Amino acid sequence: MMARYIAGRLAWVLLILFMVCLFTFIIFFTLQPDPAVMICGKTCTQERINEIHVVLGLDEPLLKQFFGFLIGIFAGRDYGQGANLVHCGAPCLGYSFQTGQSVWDMVVDRLPVSATVAIGAAVLWLLIGIAAGLLSAVKEGTWWDRTAMGLALGGSSIPNYVLALALQYVLVVQLQVLPFPRAVAFADDPVVWFQSYLMPWIVLATGYACLYSRLTRANVIDTLAENFMRTARSKGLSPALTMRRHALRPALTPIATIFGMDFAALLGGALITETVFGLNGVGKMAADSIYKNDQPVIMAVTLLAAFFVVVGNLVIDLVYTRLDPRVRITAK
Repeated sequence: MMARYIAGRLAWVLLILFMVCLFTFIIFFTLQPDPAVMICGKTCTQERINEIHVVLGLDEPLLKQFFGFLIGIFAGRDYGQGANLVHCGAPCLGYSFQTGQSVWDMVVDRLPVSATVAIGAAVLWLLIGIAAGLLSAVKEGTWWDRTAMGLALGGSSIPNYVLALALQYVLVVQLQVLPFPRAVAFADDPVVWFQSYLMPWIVLATGYACLYSRLTRANVIDTLAENFMRTARSKGLSPALTMRRHALRPALTPIATIFGMDFAALLGGALITETVFGLNGVGKMAADSIYKNDQPVIMAVTLLAAFFVVVGNLVIDLVYTRLDPRVRITAK
């Protein structure tokens, strides 16, 4: 039954997330420098370091620390003792070593920016990539096909940071048709909001659109050569109807898989794009935290990215059971 399939997939998701939490915790809290030393600063006594160990629970066994962290995500946890007791409400991901802010609040503040960048880029690359690939497949071997695939190959070879800097120089400095990007709420100024996110969308969408156009072209060409397509054409169906009803669905099903993974990864933060354009999203927060070695923030971003990828994979698996009847039969 489908319910049993979904339950099994959810169990695997929980297991994978648990393992990601465990390995991430071990890496960031055992292999990295002592968090107490980082919080205390350069001029610090051993007594103060020991106090910080007690406040953060770092004096406890590693396994107990891990389960305390895990419980804190779902039920919150307490830091410190006595008058210095501080309660971190669920979901608790700890506090930044650099700013003292709640890591969860920092993520929530930055996530809308990353989501806006990811959603806008995804819409752009799907529209351009699938349309270009579909047209190239239909016009296989023509000048359009050769030109489009040549541009796709070249576009996928351009690094994001190079394209970002080039766009800023041309559109902002030379032509002055766009302002320097800044995080503006849509409700405050829709025009400035669109102008600020347009270049990040283009930069992220370019590479993905080039990849998706080539994949779409290859999938559609393979599908058009299948026996069921010959049967549909032999029945006298128009080329447009044959393409829409019989070719697109099986050809685009594999695209749905990689789209789910790509989009989920972007929700975890587009590090290079956000950093170049100065957008305070999750990606830029991760870059700043890595530079400052702010372990709780780095760990939170890692877990967030893993969560989006794993859940995105689950959603795509469920969508697959609707798109492909063969997968549906297997799932049952």
